Amino acid sequence: MKSVLFLCYVAVTLFTYWLRHLNISHLKRYGASIPEGFESVVDEATLRKTTSYTIDSSRLSLWDSLFDNLLLMLFLFGGLIATYDQFIHGLSDSFILSAALFFLILTWAEELFGIPFDLYGTFRIEARYGFNTMTPGLWFTDFLKSQAIASTILMMLVSAAFWLVQWSPAHWWVWVWALMAVFSLFMMFISPYFLEPLFNKFEPIREEGLEDEIRVLMEKVGLKVGRVMQMDASRRSQHSNAYFTGIGKVKRIVLYDTLLKQMTHGEIVAVLAHEIGHWKKGHIWKRLLAVEIMGLAGAWIAFYLLNWPGLPGLLGLPAEISLPAKMVILGFIGSLVMFPLTPIQAWLSRRHEREADRFAVDVTGNSKALASALVKLSTENLSNLHPHPLYAKFYYSHPPVVERVRDLNQI
Repeated sequence: MKSVLFLCYVAVTLFTYWLRHLNISHLKRYGASIPEGFESVVDEATLRKTTSYTIDSSRLSLWDSLFDNLLLMLFLFGGLIATYDQFIHGLSDSFILSAALFFLILTWAEELFGIPFDLYGTFRIEARYGFNTMTPGLWFTDFLKSQAIASTILMMLVSAAFWLVQWSPAHWWVWVWALMAVFSLFMMFISPYFLEPLFNKFEPIREEGLEDEIRVLMEKVGLKVGRVMQMDASRRSQHSNAYFTGIGKVKRIVLYDTLLKQMTHGEIVAVLAHEIGHWKKGHIWKRLLAVEIMGLAGAWIAFYLLNWPGLPGLLGLPAEISLPAKMVILGFIGSLVMFPLTPIQAWLSRRHEREADRFAVDVTGNSKALASALVKLSTENLSNLHPHPLYAKFYYSHPPVVERVRDLNQI
């Protein structure tokens, strides 16, 4: 069975690399043509820059993926997981503490191995194309803060989850699922006020007249938003974006300061109308509900598989390995089983994006503003304007921007 799993893993990995190759080959073939609707913004020099940026980013991502896959093969198929499991067991006999250390040290190792790729991407590729504004000192500070926060949360969650396993051996799966569901909602409440400000500065929009236009839009759609803020994204990158954050009474809209410099008021309002469309169309709660239903089903299945003595043997490992090690094995197998669902999830997401686009047009009465905003966003961010259709169908959570602009211009 170990050989079968290995072949499945190799097949999935090679398929993803083939899709990457298709995408880059397609870009090299058609990347010099200016798409309809982009003529006034994009020229040949911009297209060449976009193509080069996409290829460089994809190449780095490929090397990162190859390195990660090599480590994964050594860890799971090379038997290092058993050695690591014994090492953790030697640190503590406590069921809860050893589980927390198992996942904490594993996470630290993963982050450590990823540092060279992150540094190269930030200070070479992003800097080469004029995006990076982050200093090495700021990068290091961000890294320490994010690791401290992530490690604290991980220790708390894993400790609580394994305490529930001890407390209710026959029904822990439902209690652990409930813990994770409540924690996810809790994070949506506290993140805007306690976590996000640790990395960025948020302040009321300073551009004259814009907040009033946004509040008129809010009143029109019957949505109460706590505050409309701008974020100092330019301190780290010249990429632009806008997003909703929070839930319930702590909802707020955040605009990158880079976006405020690039767009007109009408375009900004159109982008926000699209984001509001997700809320008004119920996309957010539908996704949350779907995730929780799948999570509950997954917890139930995991409970029975983790109690199956033959699970470690699927990778040729001894039956007495710890529960955390079994969870890693099950997570790996689960990723292979769920891989074919990737294009389905992407299709559902793209459908929601199209619905949000239509909502924005209906609310603002101006399809041209959203189309113009999308053209600017994709151009300023050097987004790939010519993705391979199969790659886009498999991975893209948003319809390709050229399709979105074309559809908006036809309304």
